[in-house]
Amino acid sequence: MLLHRWLSAAMLLLSGGAGPAIAEHATWPPTMELDHVLVQAGLYTTHFSDDPDHTNDQHLIGVELHNPDRWFAGGARFRNSFSQDSHYLYVGREFPFWQAGDVTLRAKLSGGLLHGYRGEYRDKIPFNRYGVAPALLPTVGARWKRAEADLIVFGTAGMMVTAGWRF
Repeated sequence: MLLHRWLSAAMLLLSGGAGPAIAEHATWPPTMELDHVLVQAGLYTTHFSDDPDHTNDQHLIGVELHNPDRWFAGGARFRNSFSQDSHYLYVGREFPFWQAGDVTLRAKLSGGLLHGYRGEYRDKIPFNRYGVAPALLPTVGARWKRAEADLIVFGTAGMMVTAGWRF
């Protein structure tokens, strides 16, 4: 019950309280009905700068719970750009923009809390004064049947390619 309230509140905040205008077919608040689960892993990461402290080996594993109205909540565990264990807990929405047969191209936007940048790297992400920082991640990707792949841009720092499977 507490998880249900937290997810509803987080989705309301992410949408800016936009209510039913979010999408013609979406209900508000989002239903807590589970449509599918996406399990994903990071395949490739690159940084936009040549900082010698950066590592491109993130070991990302994530899980997203999706409802029928294209809202989702998820969590990811990964090693950040400085090889520190990190977590991202988030909610978001999927926006399909093209579909042909079993192939769908779409964008996703997630927002949540990022934890794990510590010590000398604490200030490498904005608003991380207390060890937890807000994050907003745009994604473009494709789905073919149950397989998905995404390109995630993380601020001005870099980008990552992930792949996953829907259950």
